[in-house]
Amino acid sequence: MATPAAAEKTVITDVAGRKVELELPAKRVLVGEARQIHVIAALKGEHLFDTIVGWRDDMIKKDPDSYEAYLERFPALKDLPQVGYIPSGTFSLEGAIALQPDVLTLNIEAQKSAQESGIEEKAAAAGIAIVYLDFRVDPAKNSEISVELLGSIFGEPAKAQEFIDYRRAQIALVTDRLARTSDLVRPKVFIERSPGISGDNVCCRTFGPANFGEMVEQAGGHNIANDVLKTTFGDLNPEQIIVSNPDHVIVTGANWAAESDINQFVHVGRGADPANARNKLEALMQRPAFFSLAAVKNGKVHAAWHQFYGVPYEFIPIQQFAKWFHPELFADIDPDKTFREFHERFLPVTYKPGYFVSLPSGGE
Repeated sequence: MATPAAAEKTVITDVAGRKVELELPAKRVLVGEARQIHVIAALKGEHLFDTIVGWRDDMIKKDPDSYEAYLERFPALKDLPQVGYIPSGTFSLEGAIALQPDVLTLNIEAQKSAQESGIEEKAAAAGIAIVYLDFRVDPAKNSEISVELLGSIFGEPAKAQEFIDYRRAQIALVTDRLARTSDLVRPKVFIERSPGISGDNVCCRTFGPANFGEMVEQAGGHNIANDVLKTTFGDLNPEQIIVSNPDHVIVTGANWAAESDINQFVHVGRGADPANARNKLEALMQRPAFFSLAAVKNGKVHAAWHQFYGVPYEFIPIQQFAKWFHPELFADIDPDKTFREFHERFLPVTYKPGYFVSLPSGGE
């Protein structure tokens, strides 16, 4: 009696530079960070959860507005098995193995812990391929590669390329125009990472040359933290903010009600209440490092959805930042219309505005 031929496997290279052998497309996928769903949804549409056997719980806790959108469209999502986070020690390898995945997708931040804990080695022994992705630490280098990897894993390489092409074109609407502007004056910008989420976070977490810091530069601003930081994330002291006296202040916010101990964050995101967000944003500007700044006095204070920092939807904040920094140059660009179009073209969930807010006279 002939035995079935073994399935042919393909070798792919993940963002950590590891050669990973697995059968493509994968039949059973364990999503090691649930916010990767924002990308997978753009590839799979109505078939988003056909081959996903489990996920991490971070979307439920850190991005509940998006979770509610996907739960409404896919009610069975409430029963999808959850796994923990490797760096925090809450990940159960036994629980993961029980789900019988072919592949576990992890963000690059988890690699060190996965190696030191032996999870990488033990997962391989159990026949689970680990693929590292990155939309956060060095998105300029790794976002498109990560989209392509997910396209391969989920059997949608053409859709992955379509997504990449759309993203590039939307960013180019801003960067190409800026490149043609010979007398461009870049306003100084301070972008604060998740203020008001914790009592330990008084001031002033920020972004260096990557992530939101790079979005500021692509939109025609100058990220003041670039003058100090060389890392993706870091801190400035209040005195540095005051001395720099930025022309614009942007804070990142989201719905962190499940995690915050002080509830002073700016809740922006899908369907968020703009009046409530403005009240929270105004309160944050009363802190000693901010109330005397030119940006605050001139009404150039804004909030942007924090989760843009880990999803390759950065074409939306780049367009919005450009309108804030150079309103006349980008008067014809409508980020809200762009994001609505993106939902209609790529995503299985409906669009609701609420991802940005400004204090009065700051522009929308």
